[in-house]
Amino acid sequence: MTTVQAPHVPGGRVEPGRVVVEATGLTAGYAGTPAVHGVDLRVRSGEVLALLGANGAGKTTTLLSLAGELAPISGSVAVLGDARRRRLHQRARAGLGFLTEERCVFMQLTGWQNLRIGRGSAEKALAHFPELEPHLSKKVGLLSGGQQQMLALGRILAAEPKVLLADELSLGLAPLVVERLLSAVRRAADDGVAVVLVEQHVRQALAIADHVHVMRRGRIVLSGPASELRDDAERIAATYLSESTEP
Repeated sequence: MTTVQAPHVPGGRVEPGRVVVEATGLTAGYAGTPAVHGVDLRVRSGEVLALLGANGAGKTTTLLSLAGELAPISGSVAVLGDARRRRLHQRARAGLGFLTEERCVFMQLTGWQNLRIGRGSAEKALAHFPELEPHLSKKVGLLSGGQQQMLALGRILAAEPKVLLADELSLGLAPLVVERLLSAVRRAADDGVAVVLVEQHVRQALAIADHVHVMRRGRIVLSGPASELRDDAERIAATYLSESTEP
């Protein structure tokens, strides 16, 4: 695979429109058993790529491979121009933010303490979610699920990542909170972040995405610009997200 260089512009941002996340022929899984097969994807700075599919379709495995948590069985992954094998902490130092399906917060610490753990300032996190400020003196375990997820996403965005991987950030949350979170993701992309978003909410994901890959049984079975697929949201949900598709 040819390594795609991701030049930097003043302020640490990646040059607009450059490919910063690329997987070629990615096959990955667990204990040598593939869960995704031959996945190709490319994400440029300033773009949101939505990965859609039912539970077990291979979305999380793909994200874990991009993040460096899973080594490819075959194929390759390049993040920020680096196609070498890198672990998550190494990619995080280079500018990758990873919001996992589990709440990425410390429940026994206060909101303020959680924000201080991050690489960015609390003020930058609150710029994304100012509604959190009255609740930050509480232990995070006492906050609502939506507030916890805003805190986790705000802490990541405060570090000004160049790449954001987000796995089901809206899982189990109220529609207004989902809209709030996805709007913040879209704004981050508009500021130059390359985003890979795993979502179950098809219509909401299509509303903020630039490109879409739909996965089934570990393979990409439908791809296209989000603008061309938005009118097919109900069909996509009914066809590809109606039941578990474990490989």
